[in-house]
Amino acid sequence: MVTTAPAATASGKFAAFKDFCRKTWALTRPYFQSEEKWKARGLLLAIVLLNLAAVYMLVLLNEWNRVFYDAVQEKNQPVFWEQLGRFTYLAFAFIIIAVYRFYLTQLLEIRWRAWMTGHYLQRWLANKAFYQMELARYAPAGTQPATPDNPDQRIQEDLNLFTTYSISLSMGLLNAVVTLLSFVGILWSLSGPFAFTLGGSSFNIPGFMVWMAVLYCAVGSIITHYIGRPQIRLNFLQQRYEADFRHHLVRVREYSESIALDKGEAVERAQLDSRFSTVLANYLTLIRKQKNLIWFTNFFGQAAVVFPFIVAAPRFFSGAIQLGQLMQIASAFGRVQDSLSWFVDNYSNLAAWRATTDRLTSFEDSFRALTHTQQAQAAMNSVAVHASSGTLDTQDLTLALPTGSVLLAGLALHAEAGDTVLIKGPSGSGKSTLFRALAGIWPFSRGRTSLPANTMFIPQRPYFPNGSLRDALAYPQPAGSYSDEALRQALHDALLPQLGDRLDDEDAWSQKLSGGEQQRLAIARVLLKRPSWVFADEATSALDEAAEKTLYERLVAQVRQAGGALVSIAHRPAVAAFHDKQWELEKLPEGSPALYQLKETRL
Repeated sequence: MVTTAPAATASGKFAAFKDFCRKTWALTRPYFQSEEKWKARGLLLAIVLLNLAAVYMLVLLNEWNRVFYDAVQEKNQPVFWEQLGRFTYLAFAFIIIAVYRFYLTQLLEIRWRAWMTGHYLQRWLANKAFYQMELARYAPAGTQPATPDNPDQRIQEDLNLFTTYSISLSMGLLNAVVTLLSFVGILWSLSGPFAFTLGGSSFNIPGFMVWMAVLYCAVGSIITHYIGRPQIRLNFLQQRYEADFRHHLVRVREYSESIALDKGEAVERAQLDSRFSTVLANYLTLIRKQKNLIWFTNFFGQAAVVFPFIVAAPRFFSGAIQLGQLMQIASAFGRVQDSLSWFVDNYSNLAAWRATTDRLTSFEDSFRALTHTQQAQAAMNSVAVHASSGTLDTQDLTLALPTGSVLLAGLALHAEAGDTVLIKGPSGSGKSTLFRALAGIWPFSRGRTSLPANTMFIPQRPYFPNGSLRDALAYPQPAGSYSDEALRQALHDALLPQLGDRLDDEDAWSQKLSGGEQQRLAIARVLLKRPSWVFADEATSALDEAAEKTLYERLVAQVRQAGGALVSIAHRPAVAAFHDKQWELEKLPEGSPALYQLKETRL
């Protein structure tokens, strides 16, 4: 039993490392197999060749070291000046290689990042994934796919870090391996054997400097790993805490008016201080761990400067080698030691890369799990759009909350052209959730729903993109689809004539406009696009009664002229006058299969 546990632990670590490599390759492969694969592979090949050329230049400079310092020792002036001239050519060639290696590396990084950003944006926005990921945050653990924190940060920052670190670390590792292969032979031939006697027996170790470099770096790598290992987890958390802090700052900016009216500055300051304290606490822990690692790596690096001279000094002072050979040995040892110390020198970057990769692989896992969940839900819940039916119908529609509680069960709704339906019920009874299910975006539902194709929904909180007013009004269609006259007429009909001359003004309209103006702008969209069916969720709750009456009259006239219907959620009694049918949600007794039932009446 004593020997089994360590073996099992080692086996588990190997399996975890193998799984990490598989997921990392799954992140890396798509770009190099995409429509840009030949450009990507060509850039990668060019960078590899430039790295190989840089290593070759180092080999030539190492040989130059021997000839130059031998000339210095022998006071050979012609060779001295000749080698200085040769150094000029070598240095110039090395500079050219270094510049283009940097440029092409940066070019590959930005192209890879651009492709991955587009790839993830497409997946995040497709099939309402961005919406369902947010909903899953409110579901009990284990009932929905794991929800990634701050998907915006993963797309914006993590992809940038992943591409940067992946290329820099992989090219650094390539350099280290090629440098090692190039210089280990030189060091082996220059270092000579090490002879010693032990217990009356003589021993001879060939390539002694090579073995010393291997031993020196192996010990350093093991110590570095144990000192720096906590940085992986700390880097992962740091990225998360930074994103949480930034997200709350954005929320304060977006809800600035509400916070100011509530005099909530002290609360928001406390919330921001709490999040920033978490950022600082984790960062202080991280830099303490980094400090411990820097203590060792700097000691390791400084000792490596004199280590080859100490080992090779006896041969130099005995006259076995000259100054040029000593300098060449020191240079070769330095290259071999640098190559073998790649892990030591790059541990902090490796830790940051590992943390970033873990965040992206978990993001990738959430997409796969969400796709699987959507496929499973599609078998139970489908929204069929029939352009010619002209009716709204549901069959055995059941709505649930993310927690699993059933709101409504077995709904069989019917509305046809010319109907005006009012949905009423207590707050939290599922009125807006019913709209989401009719729109086909609510994942916690099953049954069948069909509705006409030419349909628009007015949500409680309409969204307006930052930019020109014409773009906000035409959203999500291009503003060029409508004439200026049509845009101004829609604003006029929605009681916003004062905005008619501001179509090209750019602003944050969700913050610039009052709540009532935002609702009128949302209705202006409907009057502009003229859908046949309109679903309005508290669309006039911020308006005065006169404005509400005018706009409802125009909405009813609009849908009837288009041969459609109006379905509204509203609490005000005055709104009922514009509807001829009512669907009311009533609370059911405890123990019932659902929390509410729907009752239909004529008005």
